[in-house]
Amino acid sequence: MPNEATDLREGELQPMEFPSRTKLIFGVGSVERVGELTRELGVKHLLLVTDAGLVAAGHAGRVQRLLEAAALRVTVFDRAKENPTTRCVEDCVTAARAAGVDGIVGLGGGSAMDTAKGCNFILTNGGRMQDYWGVGKATKPMLPFIAIPTTAGTGSELQSAALIADEVTHQKMACLDPKCAARIALLDPALTVSQPTRVTACTGIDALAHAVETAVTTKHNELSQKLSRAAFELCVNAFPLVLTQPDDLPARARMQLGAAYAGAAIENSMLGAAHAAANPLTARCGIVHGHAVGLMLPGVVRFNSAHADSAKVYEQLATAAGLASARDAVSGSEQLARRLEELLQLTGQPGSLRECGVAEKLLPSLAEEAATQWTAGFNPHPICAADFLELYRRIY
Repeated sequence: MPNEATDLREGELQPMEFPSRTKLIFGVGSVERVGELTRELGVKHLLLVTDAGLVAAGHAGRVQRLLEAAALRVTVFDRAKENPTTRCVEDCVTAARAAGVDGIVGLGGGSAMDTAKGCNFILTNGGRMQDYWGVGKATKPMLPFIAIPTTAGTGSELQSAALIADEVTHQKMACLDPKCAARIALLDPALTVSQPTRVTACTGIDALAHAVETAVTTKHNELSQKLSRAAFELCVNAFPLVLTQPDDLPARARMQLGAAYAGAAIENSMLGAAHAAANPLTARCGIVHGHAVGLMLPGVVRFNSAHADSAKVYEQLATAAGLASARDAVSGSEQLARRLEELLQLTGQPGSLRECGVAEKLLPSLAEEAATQWTAGFNPHPICAADFLELYRRIY
């Protein structure tokens, strides 16, 4: 955990750089360094993985020009899609093989970065994404990967995992391997200003959920908790600002850095029941991931509050963010849950499953599916299908 996290709470964010498995470079205008930094990796021909929206916004063209100005060849794959599937990854691999690239840049949100990582798995190690579902299943080195997030949400830039959905079953597969981690992550808050309001809302809620869930999982440790707390403090007060004042660059910066810290926390502690409950809502009901997590998280906080250690951590988060104090009649956990509900309301998105068009008869099967999600096993309070069904019913 870099010392900068403490300093950032005391004043304006400053450009910074610190070494780790992924070299993180943060600051307005930092994307201008992409050419020089990539050249240092010794690559000559890059696959730029992005999406059509970022092409239209001009970000893809800008990054391509910066890379080419550094005498690097660039092939663009602009067909990354939200919640990438095995088919999307296969299309990306076809483009990479045809071009003969020796490095990959992921430009966009978590979907673009996951597509780039998935491509890297298959391009270097062969086979299918299903072969890498789990931990450490790649046997060969991967190509250098550079991550440039244009959203503040997934924190994928600091994670060694590709989250890819099976094209047929829609099962989301977590393929984790340290070899797929980015060599360099370039965080330029100015790139996030062009996000549509709904993207800002859904990715921001996701970042907050990462901070809250990673703080209490069964795998949490001292490092992950520091990262979780720093992420929550950066995001919880910045989030309303980026919704109401989208050009507020300092708020955008806090959200982007907070999302990255939360991503690093996931790397150290995994996620919990809110994500387990959200995944079936996305896969089967089409609810955007960040919105789905936002719907489920307050109830999961209340559920986990029965676990004394979790209640204590929730209270620490609430107090650090100015949401609770020892004098309050309402517990810190409840204050936290209520604030999370308020933040979802601020996004203007539906606050119930009924409003989202979910059929009530689906709830039992959704609950069964949620109980099988891998993140459910890291929840601090044991949770089963009956518990998930109750969580769904409470927000129906």
